[in-house]
Amino acid sequence: MLSAGLIGLPMAGKTTVFNLVTNAGAETSRFLTGKSDTNVSMASVPDRRVDFLSGLYKPRRTVYAQVKFSDVPGLVRGASQGQGVGNAFLDGIRQADLLVHVVRAFENPDVVHVDGSINPPRDVETVDLELLLADMEFVEKRIRRIEEGKKIKKENLAELAVMKKILARLENEIPMTGADLDPDERDLLKNYSFFTDKPVILVVNTGEDQFRNKDYPGREDLVKLAERRGVRLIEVCGLMEMEISQLPPQDRGLFMADLGIEELGVERLVRAAYDTLGLISFFTVGEDEVKAWTVRKGTDAKRAAGKIHSDIERGFIRAEVVKFSDLRELGSMPKVKEKGLARLEGREYIVQDGDIINFRFNV
Repeated sequence: MLSAGLIGLPMAGKTTVFNLVTNAGAETSRFLTGKSDTNVSMASVPDRRVDFLSGLYKPRRTVYAQVKFSDVPGLVRGASQGQGVGNAFLDGIRQADLLVHVVRAFENPDVVHVDGSINPPRDVETVDLELLLADMEFVEKRIRRIEEGKKIKKENLAELAVMKKILARLENEIPMTGADLDPDERDLLKNYSFFTDKPVILVVNTGEDQFRNKDYPGREDLVKLAERRGVRLIEVCGLMEMEISQLPPQDRGLFMADLGIEELGVERLVRAAYDTLGLISFFTVGEDEVKAWTVRKGTDAKRAAGKIHSDIERGFIRAEVVKFSDLRELGSMPKVKEKGLARLEGREYIVQDGDIINFRFNV
């Protein structure tokens, strides 16, 4: 299961965002007590295709694709030197495949900013530096462990050379992203995970007026920073979306329409996380269940079958594939088949996002 780790400064709204995407109900103030454990929960990926299929088949169960989210305490400037609760808790998201950086833009006199003022670009750089320093500390420890070993093997010497190469890069405040490493060097690092080598999504937590006006301190600079780094930037109003989430379902649409919102920011976030992780969904349908199955882009039909059950992969014969767009347009599976739009594909067929698949197998 691929995962996303939420990071950011204290009081930026990370746990609010975590609760919005996972419905976990984690206590938003508990990290202020000095606790440094990690919140972990699953988030369903909003998908109107699943909604349509569920409405069409009216199954007993509807299952959306999911992404695991982890939420750690807020970093502070100097965390790598032990400020605040330090950054040891970052180990809770070291294995995360994606980082979601929640940046504070909202003003609230009752919630004092840790650095005394609202400045999103500065806050991004603060957290980026702490992640870089955390990587540096990790590399330095690994170098010491190799050098202090009683017997240094040939592979250890090769790893040592790569670690020193990385350390020089980090000491010059250059992240691991895009590091000039050949395949052999990358292979030596396959068991390690670096924060500055992970894809990132920036989430700006705004006030309600800021959200309506699409304006907050440093917005232009932050947009340029995101474009320069090639990362997604999503603007949400955590407080407003929390209020919407507490409304009866029948009232949410009306409230959102009054605000001119077609889709909640946290829904865009979960989908962006899914896409950034390189994931797609295929669907199985029926009266018992409509389900979205998660695979990586480029997965072939035989391996996709294994997501459902190892027996289906082992006894794979053919995959009957229908495009979601064809089913939506024609309105029923019999009509799709009448038009000759249901295809039989072999084991090497590359599954496409939105495929509706019925696997034929024999064991």
